Amino acid sequence: MSLNLVTVILGGSLLLVYFAVNASFLKPRSTRERLRKQGIDGPIPHIFLGNIPEIKSIQIQEAQSRSLHQVASPISHHWPFTIFSHLHKWRNQYGPICLYYGGRIQFLMVQDTELVKEVSCNTSLNLGKPSYLSKDFGPLFGRGILSSSGPLWAHERKIISPQLYLDKVKGMVDLMVESTNIMLRDWEARIESSKGGEVVAEMKIDEDLRSLSADIIARACFGSNYEKGQEIFTKLRLIQKLMSKSPVGVPGLRYLPTRSNREIWRLEKEVNSMITRLVNQRLKEGDEQDLMQMIMEGATKRNEDGGGDLLSNHISRDKFIVDNCKNIFFAGHETTAVTASWALMLLAEHQDWQDRCRAEVLQVCGNGTFDATMLRSLKTVTMVIQETLRLYPPATFVIRTALQDITLGGISIPKGVNIQIPIPLLQQDPELWGPNAHMFNPQIFANGISEACKTPHAYLPFGIGSRVCAGQHLAMAELKVVLSLILLRFRFCLSPCYRHSPAFRLVIEPGEGVILRVSRI
Repeated sequence: MSLNLVTVILGGSLLLVYFAVNASFLKPRSTRERLRKQGIDGPIPHIFLGNIPEIKSIQIQEAQSRSLHQVASPISHHWPFTIFSHLHKWRNQYGPICLYYGGRIQFLMVQDTELVKEVSCNTSLNLGKPSYLSKDFGPLFGRGILSSSGPLWAHERKIISPQLYLDKVKGMVDLMVESTNIMLRDWEARIESSKGGEVVAEMKIDEDLRSLSADIIARACFGSNYEKGQEIFTKLRLIQKLMSKSPVGVPGLRYLPTRSNREIWRLEKEVNSMITRLVNQRLKEGDEQDLMQMIMEGATKRNEDGGGDLLSNHISRDKFIVDNCKNIFFAGHETTAVTASWALMLLAEHQDWQDRCRAEVLQVCGNGTFDATMLRSLKTVTMVIQETLRLYPPATFVIRTALQDITLGGISIPKGVNIQIPIPLLQQDPELWGPNAHMFNPQIFANGISEACKTPHAYLPFGIGSRVCAGQHLAMAELKVVLSLILLRFRFCLSPCYRHSPAFRLVIEPGEGVILRVSRI
């Protein structure tokens, strides 16, 4: 081996070592010192795993403590302080703004409402989504609207948002009603076929609602190809379950050929191929005015000045279509289905509110029909949905990355730091919502969101600011339709078999499902 070759290999190895040391130790230490000088502190991280071992230790201690002191009592909605007990502990220890590490990823945890407000008001493209969403969660999100930043995100938002404005959503109400009625006819058949001729059936409703939500968003997104859309949802759900079991931020973990990773890679390849086939079929058969058509057209738009493809410097046309279809499927399907499950659980527990909602629905659409003009009249149902989203927000964090050094709330935040706002902890903070913050009380929304809390921007189930969820109108309309039609035809209460076990699987969902005893009216 020549001396020159040895020199090149040695130099390359030293360079790799420098970059590894800089990324894993020098740069994080420099960031920590810059923030500490501004009065922001946090737990000392492990060089490779960050604070992951400490997080697991705190969560185990909290779970053991609660199990020892647990007594027979009504369902507790205090779950955020168990699942995210590390954030609660660090707030008490370091204050409402602190720095911690999820592996190699730096999180500036923010529970200070003034800084939350400043983040929500910031419209700069220097605040974007963290790169780990498109890397560690690449099989689920890719570089779609949920995970992209800068000009690419701005283009995606421009294409997708107008298709989810309220006037467009109202045009989808009929297909929501049609899909929901199919599910309810199945529920009626189950009750009629109950053993012993009973008029009550015990049902685990989660998968029914997930299939319903998949059917609705598939029809809205795929038009006549909605059955293929439902197959894609099933595979995305499997990817979600697998990815929720792996810690984020551990260097190199997503590249290891573990059994879980191999299954994720296989499912990702199948989903991508299925969407690509649907796109190719659409190109042959002609246009349909649905979300997929808009995404396809957006992928081929050119710069206004005619200076080449708008996406050429960011992402390929096929990847743009595939990733944004996956994002819409996940956001429009999973989160709505989970919220509907929680809402029915809460109404089953609180029969007085179930009766109030049913009385309103009977008054608004007592003849059994439902159309878009009725959405605004469902005040009580809306309050219940808003309270459900307060106690059980499907999205757990608002996360923004400083793409450049940026100053917010008088704090100089270095480039690369991820600002993390824990939604459940803010939405159950007694200082903001009163001493009964952990109790189900839709009445607090009687005068709207602005009057429900001392600090209205602490209510953020759909996110905040310029990146607020584009599909919030679709989600609210779908929830109103589904809950109203169920209330019109059924009474329900919690089954003795129901076990309250909120679980964090990228979204907050019932860990062991929602089991109801359902009877026809």
